[in-house]
Amino acid sequence: MPETKLLTSGLEDYLEEIYIAHLNNTPLKGAELARKLNISRASVSEALSRLVARKLIKYNSYETISLTSKGLNEAQKVYAKHHILKDFFEEILGISADEASENACKIEHIISQNILDKMTKYTNYCKNHKELLDNFKKENFD
Repeated sequence: MPETKLLTSGLEDYLEEIYIAHLNNTPLKGAELARKLNISRASVSEALSRLVARKLIKYNSYETISLTSKGLNEAQKVYAKHHILKDFFEEILGISADEASENACKIEHIISQNILDKMTKYTNYCKNHKELLDNFKKENFD
């Protein structure tokens, strides 16, 4: 049976951006989030309300956005997916950083955990067997 998703892809994007601010220890308010994502303040307010309702963030319009422990856990998963995919595209397939990041952002919302786990194992295997990776790149990219 497929796993049920707690969040839409849009809410995952908000949560990931909030998490990045958290990692950088940068206070983030709704207006700044709207600027970063190039989305209207009204849309951001609505999304933040949905994240509050799911108990993923603490937020009111006068304070900075903060993650709850549940939100931190979900944000770490979304962030990890993005970086696993980006790493696979860049390190294994030799895709440029910009293209890898753009595609990782799209795919992170739909990829199953099973495929993500297998990509992670394969990426680690290739990194630990550099000669295999070098041969692949030589055959496919030269």
